Amino acid sequence: MSLPDSIRPATAAAQAMGFLDPATGAFVPPIQPATTYERGPDNALLSRRLYSRADNPNYDQAEDLLTHLEGGAASAVFSSGMSAATAVFLALKPGDHVLVPKVIYWAFRSWLVGWATDWGLVVESVDMTDPARVATAMRAGRTRLVWIETPANPTLEVTDIAAIAGIAHRGGALLGVDSTFATPVHTQPIALGADVVMHSATKYLNGHSDVIAGSLTVAAAGDTWQRIKAVRSQAGTVLGPFEAWLLLRGMRTLYVRVAAQSRCAQRIAEHFSGHPALEAVLYPGLRAFPGHEVAARQMRDGFGGMLSLRTKGGAAGALAFIGRLRVWKRATSLGGVESLIEHRASVEGPQSATPADLLRMSVGLEDPEDLIHDLEQALS
Repeated sequence: MSLPDSIRPATAAAQAMGFLDPATGAFVPPIQPATTYERGPDNALLSRRLYSRADNPNYDQAEDLLTHLEGGAASAVFSSGMSAATAVFLALKPGDHVLVPKVIYWAFRSWLVGWATDWGLVVESVDMTDPARVATAMRAGRTRLVWIETPANPTLEVTDIAAIAGIAHRGGALLGVDSTFATPVHTQPIALGADVVMHSATKYLNGHSDVIAGSLTVAAAGDTWQRIKAVRSQAGTVLGPFEAWLLLRGMRTLYVRVAAQSRCAQRIAEHFSGHPALEAVLYPGLRAFPGHEVAARQMRDGFGGMLSLRTKGGAAGALAFIGRLRVWKRATSLGGVESLIEHRASVEGPQSATPADLLRMSVGLEDPEDLIHDLEQALS
């Protein structure tokens, strides 16, 4: 059974695209742990499946739902967000020039300036919030990919997807967007001109802090997509059947979770904006935030569940502050039902470009009053 074409995204997510198990009529798909599939007497495959590394049945529902939510042509799930992001770059060729943001997820930046550069990609960082700088950095005939992250991790900088898409395409490059913070609830990069959308599905797509996963969705399933799919299969960066099942389970509640988290994050940001014990509150939903105008154009129904605080007293002040928290959990990651806070510079180490006074916050599903009270008591 399939849902009507006009169905809204929240309904498609809640019903997992209207899945029904043809054998039992169950609404929840079975877990298919099989790794291989039989051929008939004529050596033809009895189904289109050959080997689970390429096409496990549990991938189907999660990928179909992602494709629908992003408005794309095809999707693929991966063993992690890192494996999904790196697959896009590994589908390029040594010598290709790529543009990446100055503010970017730390682990991915480390891979780009390390392994990817050693392999032969020419990686150049640029301020993606300034389209003029991106246009200047393009190299005719050499730039093959422009990669952006919006809102950016961990300073929440906002990049104009449509503007950068135009620059990339005029220069003969693809545009890839890490939309992990925004989620399909708030932004559909493909509708704004992106060619590839990446999610660390560990975060909001799953939403329960119990799966490591990644995903890619593309605007067109052409040669680049086939190379990306080959990277996944040949490198073995595949998701387990149970993890794919859990990912789909999590996506069923994506719209209600993210809506609640965004409302709470907006409330927290407004409450603490201008607080005398803080240097700044970084959140795209604040009118005074430098990227607010762009965010308001390309994000809908809220600005996400992520924000950052810059405290007074540098690293020592930030660490003392989070040490006094009782409700917020001091932990890495984001997008789960529990509210997390993290001193990013400590996690990233000596090479970190993150301000030492910055605390990254992932708002969960607790009562907003409890979260605000906990922050207030820690600041006081």
